Amino acid sequence: MTAGDKADILTCMNTTEQTPAKLQQALLIYSQAEVASMLAVSARQLRRWIVGEGTPKPAYLERLDTSMSPSQVIRHGAFRFIDLFAGIGGLRRGFESQGGKCVFTSEWDTHAVRTYDANFRDGAPIWGDITALPPADVPDHDILLAGFPCQPFSLAGVSKKNSLGRAHGFLDEAQGTLFFNVLSILKEKRPDGFLLENVKNLKGHDGGRTYMVIRGALEELGYQVEDRIIDSRPWVPQRRERIFLVGFKKHVRFSFDDMHVPKQGPTLGSILHSADEQPEGHFTKVVRGRTVVDDRYTLSEHLWQYLQDYAAKHRAAGNGFGCSVFDKDDVARTLSARYHKDGSEILIAQRGKPPRRLTPRECARLMGFDRARRAPHVIPPTMSDTQAYRQFGNSVVVPIVEEIAKIMVPRVLKPEEYQSDAVVPFVRQPRARQIEMLGAGV
Repeated sequence: MTAGDKADILTCMNTTEQTPAKLQQALLIYSQAEVASMLAVSARQLRRWIVGEGTPKPAYLERLDTSMSPSQVIRHGAFRFIDLFAGIGGLRRGFESQGGKCVFTSEWDTHAVRTYDANFRDGAPIWGDITALPPADVPDHDILLAGFPCQPFSLAGVSKKNSLGRAHGFLDEAQGTLFFNVLSILKEKRPDGFLLENVKNLKGHDGGRTYMVIRGALEELGYQVEDRIIDSRPWVPQRRERIFLVGFKKHVRFSFDDMHVPKQGPTLGSILHSADEQPEGHFTKVVRGRTVVDDRYTLSEHLWQYLQDYAAKHRAAGNGFGCSVFDKDDVARTLSARYHKDGSEILIAQRGKPPRRLTPRECARLMGFDRARRAPHVIPPTMSDTQAYRQFGNSVVVPIVEEIAKIMVPRVLKPEEYQSDAVVPFVRQPRARQIEMLGAGV
């Protein structure tokens, strides 16, 4: 947290009774600079209003109405959420931006835990192995978040029950997987909503059966489930498709079409290091008064030649494997957890020498963790590049989660305002029919 952030928080804590409630709410969500920008006034004028030296005219407060979505006026801590398979907190960032309070975190990777702790300094312990925690011991919460691993589901238990003439459901099929732990918590705690995230190929995994079990189990618990594969391209200069599943305990009108999607996405130039930025750690250095990327990120001549030869070999064989080189006007391929190996999927062109990898700081920007008017994501100084690359490659694109939270949170907190016109009950289908429905897009 920067000195400016601390000053903003202290100022918000010291708002007077004369400070309009709408202004107080905005200051609990945004920095003073952001609120001043919304109101189109100077920071000095805003501070006067905060301490009670005058009152803004109604026209100024109306500007806040147009600048904040309904979910954004929720005061900090108005709803509670838990963060499972948390990674470095991408899902958490999205829901904290809408006023939520994280009451429980689970992440087993010790390197990710270090980064998570460095960015969320609330002193709360992080639970490791979620399979070792009874669901009843998880704190009560309103929304469950989970970027759960994708695992195949065993047929053995189902076949045995069939042979014994016993009924079984999707919940039974999910046993023995990490997703079952998510189901167990949903069943025990009955939160009002959930958001789950996974790779795009979840729908086709194991011939479509994995997704059918996942969705069926969630619906067996009584949740309304909506899903959408979303590409990150409108928000960040990266083509990255991920599936998001949203669930509501009370059936409501909900559509991913209500998300605000930028019409024009940025290019790589928006996330690359610039000559006038402050140097950072071993990512960048100053050479003749200009900030440049450290030489360690430039590929060796040997590795660069190997990657070119490898790509040529596969092109000749008709395969799509190879390396990809981009410049500032391009949009990158998907950043993967294996980026630390050779960086071949996203290489940045350089004049007169081999291309280079992105730095971890550029990866933070590429994933939407670092953005204008936000405190930068903390990459612990002792964290290796290998671990940093893995963490970002396994994470979510933060601004997408923020947009989902904006349309999801109001429906969780005030479902009566979004009552569904019709609720179609879930009916379990025979296995052959399940796969048939999935293939037809039902």
